[in-house]
Amino acid sequence: MAGNSRGPNDPGRRDRIVEAALDVIAEHGVTGATQRRVAEAAGVPLGSMTYYFEGRQQLLVEAFTRLAQSMSARYRRLLDAAETVQEARDAVVEIICGPLWGSPRDLVLSYELYAFAARDPALLGVIRSWMRASRAALSRHFDPRTARALDALVEGFSIHNHLDDEPMSREDIAAVVRAVSAGPAPRPADG
Repeated sequence: MAGNSRGPNDPGRRDRIVEAALDVIAEHGVTGATQRRVAEAAGVPLGSMTYYFEGRQQLLVEAFTRLAQSMSARYRRLLDAAETVQEARDAVVEIICGPLWGSPRDLVLSYELYAFAARDPALLGVIRSWMRASRAALSRHFDPRTARALDALVEGFSIHNHLDDEPMSREDIAAVVRAVSAGPAPRPADG
């Protein structure tokens, strides 16, 4: 049972199950990620699923949390290396256009997380935590409003460029990032 104090005889089994869950979700979607399918993909007995996870919901939350943490770490590394605002802009462009997402698989997993989280409060928490981490990394270089806008650009351009048969060029994306990060918009005059 989950939480059993007995030590595991296969210390890497829990991690294999979580990684297998991500593989199964990428191939079959969240709805196709049954415990049986995940156990088979992980090469573990179906009964061991209940030893490590209280249920499918816990497994999904842990798998998507791992995805979000991995993506956040890659995102943060690029922004932490930036020393100037221009280098931070270049990092944002690289996040959008470069291999940060890792693969089409990572984007598909992100889509699955977004779609499933719309109806699942626990997974909505995973997305919100991921967004806070992204904004925190951006906030090292930009004011909070700009950080939020840039984070939305990263998500939007990444999705559009993945799905569009004519993705936006790196140069055009850099121009949009420059425009959005040029500084706070002037406040309208009162009266």
